[in-house]
Amino acid sequence: MTPSKHAEALVQKFEGFCSKSYRCPAGVLTIGYGHTRGVKQGDVCSKEQALLYLREDLQSAANTVDFLVTVPLTQGQYDALCCFIFNIGAKKFRGSTLLRKLNDGDYKGAADELLRWTKAGGRELSGLVKRRKAERSLFLSD
Repeated sequence: MTPSKHAEALVQKFEGFCSKSYRCPAGVLTIGYGHTRGVKQGDVCSKEQALLYLREDLQSAANTVDFLVTVPLTQGQYDALCCFIFNIGAKKFRGSTLLRKLNDGDYKGAADELLRWTKAGGRELSGLVKRRKAERSLFLSD
């Protein structure tokens, strides 16, 4: 399985595009559609480059899903997890209750766990609340 256009669109919607590097609410240098790897202060990128970064980052998230998830997934579940991991990172996903519930076959419980990941820099962000609801909806869509 690979991330679909739905995953790409969801990340684009919630990350937005920024051609110049900036610090996200968690304090991480970011560019394009939420790309963080190797970003330096003052970096710039085009929308085309941002889309390449996005696809690479989603593939990295997909590799995490493929490696850590041991139960069958629908495309919607796969896409939602890729978007989620894109945002929080593989390390946090690896140790999450969400992953444990999912691998125990508790799909509904895993979907509900998405709603707990709404803080950045120690504060709840309305954008993350909306994002998690959208990811949960996609996870439960099939």
